[in-house]
Amino acid sequence: MSELIQQIINGVSLGAIYALIALGYTMVYGILRFINFAHSDVFMVGAFIGYYISPYIVPWCGNNWVIAGPLVLLVAMLGCAILGVTIEKLAYRPLRPRSKLTVLITAIGVSLFLEFGGQLVFGPDPKRFPTLFPSVSVFKAGGVEVNSNTVVVIVTAIFLMLLLRFIVFKTKMGTAMRAVSYNFNAAALMGINIDTVVSFTFVLGSSLAAAAAILYASIYSKVDPLMGVYPGLKAFVAAVLGGIGNLAGAALGGLIIGLTETFVTGYISSTFRDAIAFSILILILLFRPSGLLGKRESEKV
Repeated sequence: MSELIQQIINGVSLGAIYALIALGYTMVYGILRFINFAHSDVFMVGAFIGYYISPYIVPWCGNNWVIAGPLVLLVAMLGCAILGVTIEKLAYRPLRPRSKLTVLITAIGVSLFLEFGGQLVFGPDPKRFPTLFPSVSVFKAGGVEVNSNTVVVIVTAIFLMLLLRFIVFKTKMGTAMRAVSYNFNAAALMGINIDTVVSFTFVLGSSLAAAAAILYASIYSKVDPLMGVYPGLKAFVAAVLGGIGNLAGAALGGLIIGLTETFVTGYISSTFRDAIAFSILILILLFRPSGLLGKRESEKV
């Protein structure tokens, strides 16, 4: 029983990170109806921003992780927000009148550009991420141990998801986002600035990816230019599983993927930890393409 509880705690921690990444996928899809495959590489850039600024911020804060950790997180979120808006304006906005396939291919091209550009700028070798949050035992009883990193990941993810929910459902910009998501053309006719809404969506999604990157790197302590590939794909699966375009679905999907991956690693074999996510994707596309919380939509031919 203690091992099961420990696996659940680990799975929730990993699932929280997947959920933050999946929210970026699901928001962009909800607004523009395409998959931003470059999102996983924005995640990678966020980790490298944290890697390069931590040696300056941590000593400046007197090695006080309570101040330094959130500050590094905020700087990485700001950097990735700028990157996300830049990608949207330069790569996606000019192609908005074109077919979705054109934009999708462009997204793959941007993803490859960031990956190989990252190898050129940052170097292809893995780098050890600085320690932002000390790994100390917070709770230990009956073979179950919860360390500070796990608590930081879960609490930060919950806070960011609640903040996102507040922005989407309680602010004017959130109302505009929901209007554009519901009917793109009608929202434009009602006077909503579509470009502003789309840019703001990329700001939110890219910021959450950066936060997920800092939390992920804090746990696994390694960053490299290809580090976003598997977390990004698993987060995409989580978004599809929960119902892409649905915020609660993305969070639920991330939690399920994190728990499933942890159970497979702990009770079967770590060899299948990556394969299980894609197996779930195949099953969900076969039996419930709209996802767990998604709504079925009929299309006119």
